[in-house]
Amino acid sequence: MRFFFIFVLVGMILPVVSMAQEFDCEVTINDRQISGTSYDYLSELETDLENYINGHRWTNDRYQDHERIRCNFQIVLTGVDDNFNYTAEIALTMRRPIYNTNQESLALLFSDNNWRFYYPQNKNLVHDELQFDDLASFLDFYVYIMLGFDYDSFSALGGTSFYGEAQSVFELGQNSGSQGWGRSIGAQRNRYGLIMDINSPAYEDFRRAFYRYHRQGLDQFTTQPEEARNEVLAALELIQENKQLTNNNYLFDIFFSSKYTEIVAIFRDADADIRTQAYNILRDVDPAHTSEYEKLQS
Repeated sequence: MRFFFIFVLVGMILPVVSMAQEFDCEVTINDRQISGTSYDYLSELETDLENYINGHRWTNDRYQDHERIRCNFQIVLTGVDDNFNYTAEIALTMRRPIYNTNQESLALLFSDNNWRFYYPQNKNLVHDELQFDDLASFLDFYVYIMLGFDYDSFSALGGTSFYGEAQSVFELGQNSGSQGWGRSIGAQRNRYGLIMDINSPAYEDFRRAFYRYHRQGLDQFTTQPEEARNEVLAALELIQENKQLTNNNYLFDIFFSSKYTEIVAIFRDADADIRTQAYNILRDVDPAHTSEYEKLQS
């Protein structure tokens, strides 16, 4: 009894530390292409998806509220059949906090235009690692991808286990024969190309550069701007070297689509020789945004 009262007393004195799940994700649904009173229940879909992503514990780590991964799923429903099988396109963004600031960095920005899922009224979303579901498993896949990128940004190759989880989800989808989960032909800018590349040893230098850019560069920028720029420059050089040795540009394009304005901001006030080095690398490795990088030459 004595120990019970001591326990209660300590519990009353010690401050309460709020622990949270990994994600703070917002889902927005555009259903303007879906008409008919049979689909009025679609108003529930946003909440169902948010509860699924934000309410499940995806890792063994404990997150405080300010550490949660902020993301956004923008979903456009493009069609539906009489059996409540929907087709959709999605744009996904993920943000990462920048150390020593109250700012965030856009860590991921990409889209998936080949999603088909079954969503009748009152469907119960259940996380099951052994069974494929074309709605829940799609979310699982991209949650693990986001976790992989997030952990990669804080430690070198830190996201490996999560990419392995995403691989397992992909294989379930592939074995199911469901739309969007098959092996592709051509540019491979899809789930297949993403999971094959991110798990390939050929792209480990890209992942190491992703860590160096964020943890050794961006996180140090407010306290050591010159050193941080040198680290970002070294990360870009590593990406340039990796791109020259690989065939598929999907990961590189995802990175630069997310980062090109941020990179310009990082080097805008650098010495002329550093700006020129950055410009020459960026023009080579990311020609799609050359007009933005021209600002480094002014």
